[in-house]
Amino acid sequence: MKLFQQMLVAGASLSLLAPVAAQASDVVNLEEMNSYARSQTKSSRLDSKTFINEVSEDIANLKGRVDGLEVKQREFEAGGFSDTTVMDQRVVFDIGAIDLSETEDSSEAVKFAYSYRANLNTSFTGDDNMYIRILSGNHSDFMASTDHGGYLGSVGKSNTLTVDKIWYQFPVGENNTVWVGPKIENYYMHGTAPSIYKPVTKQFALGGNGNAYGASTDTGAGWAYKADNGFAISSNVGTKSKTTTTSDTGLLTDQSKTSFATQIGYTQPQYAVSAIVNLKYNGWADGYLHTKQADESVGNGNHTAYGLRGWWRPDETGTATPSITVGYDTTEFEGSERSADMWFVGLQWEDLLNPDDKVGLALAQPTKLDNQSEDPFAWELYYSYKANDSVTVTPTIFGGTDREGDSEDVFGAVVQTVFKF
Repeated sequence: MKLFQQMLVAGASLSLLAPVAAQASDVVNLEEMNSYARSQTKSSRLDSKTFINEVSEDIANLKGRVDGLEVKQREFEAGGFSDTTVMDQRVVFDIGAIDLSETEDSSEAVKFAYSYRANLNTSFTGDDNMYIRILSGNHSDFMASTDHGGYLGSVGKSNTLTVDKIWYQFPVGENNTVWVGPKIENYYMHGTAPSIYKPVTKQFALGGNGNAYGASTDTGAGWAYKADNGFAISSNVGTKSKTTTTSDTGLLTDQSKTSFATQIGYTQPQYAVSAIVNLKYNGWADGYLHTKQADESVGNGNHTAYGLRGWWRPDETGTATPSITVGYDTTEFEGSERSADMWFVGLQWEDLLNPDDKVGLALAQPTKLDNQSEDPFAWELYYSYKANDSVTVTPTIFGGTDREGDSEDVFGAVVQTVFKF
């Protein structure tokens, strides 16, 4: 019985394998495969050069593809962004408030504002420079007003991206530089830096931002000669054409507001002195450090402002000795016997508590008329420290009195955080 069962199983197995064998013989000829294998024995033999050749071919193919990608990348860059243009950006957060002793309004509320600035510098010859500054922000009230001294630097007001500055500068010979642009401030074209004090509120820029040194962005052109021994002389002109006003008075006409400034100075690594005369016509007004009465007088006609500046810094930072900047302005008004004056002192300590930190103290008398009975005064005090290489935080307090021709006291505080990237 067992034998009979084995025979049945064997027969059934053969019957199942027969169709498979027949199908395999139809598809694959085993003899031909063996013949082909024997004929290829020599050519398929592996040695030390087999893989080297294959890898070399792969590397060559890969290099060709990379070269092709680099060509395409250069084509994209040539049409997208010039390799001679350098851009740096910064975002500033300002949070602060102001207290007025005689006035109560919404301007005393705490404000939180921002500004964004992108600086683009492009050279076409290696010695020239096209400068463009793009600015946006939402500053308002005391942060963007010259009335109480709280106006901050690089303020953006429109909350939209705008071209805030644009000019072109190029050398003439070895010691001369020429500027020209539809949006430029005259202090960029001076041959001697009037101040090394770095302010938070703009009124203390330029060794006192009064009548001799102002800050107004308009059409301008200038020239500066800088000798190798530190002597410098410069002259520039700014005119308020349609770039900043709605009236189309044109360039350098009898109706256009115009500023014509000439400066002479001498600079050494530790100190500098300079003098400037600024002729201003048709109510040109660009000062931030002034009283209300002086500002109104400036805007009524022509005036001439004279300014003296000087600064000194110690050999080493990190000591109790600060750098010192001093400034003095006097102004004469055409067709009037009135005059006005301003003085400024700025002290700055560097690396005092931590590396790269700054402590700044500024004291000044805003520009006032000679017949004013009040004694206006303005000040600021700040500590600036770097949280890291890209972030700087600067708590500041500022204040003053008699800025509006009355006895009102002003006290303000702001924390400014600058992000550079």
